Amino acid sequence: MDITVSLSDEQSQRLVQLAKSLSIDPIEWVSAAVGDFLSQPDDDFKRAASHVLSKNQELYDRLS
Repeated sequence: MDITVSLSDEQSQRLVQLAKSLSIDPIEWVSAAVGDFLSQPDDDFKRAASHVLSKNQELYDRLS
């Protein structure tokens, strides 16, 4: 799928500079950044995992 994003001149220049410093095409860099963002767990999962870990911390400490 193709998506068009409008960037200011300053954002565009910064994107090109960062991509160039990584020796990657700016479009590939944006695609990778979006992929990384979308692969992160959502906030509900983070809250639930944090709750379980803190709730069971004493047990984890005894097991290690």
